[in-house]
Amino acid sequence: MSEHSSNNEYWAANIRLVTICLIIWALVSFGFGIILRPLLSGISVGGTDLGFWFAQQGSIIVFLLLIFFYAWRMNALDRKFGVEEE
Repeated sequence: MSEHSSNNEYWAANIRLVTICLIIWALVSFGFGIILRPLLSGISVGGTDLGFWFAQQGSIIVFLLLIFFYAWRMNALDRKFGVEEE
């Protein structure tokens, strides 16, 4: 019964991490780059407005950061639950 409980905790933590990453992805790509772009147009970053920057460069940078964050957190979760790769 303990192993089943541990498996459920592992997958719940995994799904929680994926959900957080997807929410950040949606907020940055759709929220800042498309929906909130008119509100961000008055803020200048690198010679262009912040909304355009998020649509072109910021989203890519955030996506890369999310990949590394996910890998780092999953390695920590794997170690915590004893399913790490060697």
